Amino acid sequence: MSENATPGEGERRNPEELPAEIREAVPDYDDEYLDRVSDRLMYSYDLDRDVAVDGERFEMTAEMRVRNQKQFLHPALSYADHDMREFVYVRRVSTPSVGELERLVEFAHGVADDRVDGHEEHYGTDVTVAVVADRIPDDVADFVAGFRDRTLLKFGYYGHYEVNLVAVAPDREALVASENADAAAAFRLWERVDQPDEGFFSRFAKRFWR
Repeated sequence: MSENATPGEGERRNPEELPAEIREAVPDYDDEYLDRVSDRLMYSYDLDRDVAVDGERFEMTAEMRVRNQKQFLHPALSYADHDMREFVYVRRVSTPSVGELERLVEFAHGVADDRVDGHEEHYGTDVTVAVVADRIPDDVADFVAGFRDRTLLKFGYYGHYEVNLVAVAPDREALVASENADAAAAFRLWERVDQPDEGFFSRFAKRFWR
């Protein structure tokens, strides 16, 4: 992004630099900010646009699946397999409210109920909801910053799932996120993402977010 560019208006990566299978799979959002966010997510996530889920509509959705596997001498002799997933739902709003975010938290729990398959190899699933707004009221910022919601499955034996929140006002270069919302780094376009924290999924994605 050039020094004079506003968030979401900087130069995008040249599409010809990307493998054809990635270029063809990334939607055009007709939204410069979301297109720039997709530039950061597309290597690690499967992306979609204009999706309705359980009566809620989102301009962008993203899904990532990771399998962490240890091997002994040969790939066929694997052990300690762990499956991890993340679902990201992005909505544009004018001014978010705490009530709206509370409803989206319930939505996220519904997604987890439908999509989390708890078993011995399931380590964890994140469901992250992001609202892209014109401004972030103080009560919303406080609610998001203090939010944490983790549910253990079978007392943790089947892993866990966690709901995360992100609120971003790109024109104001303002973003607030719950503690473990690692995907928030993709929405902070006014900052370069060099070394994300070693969070739930960022250790797998950080080599692409440079």
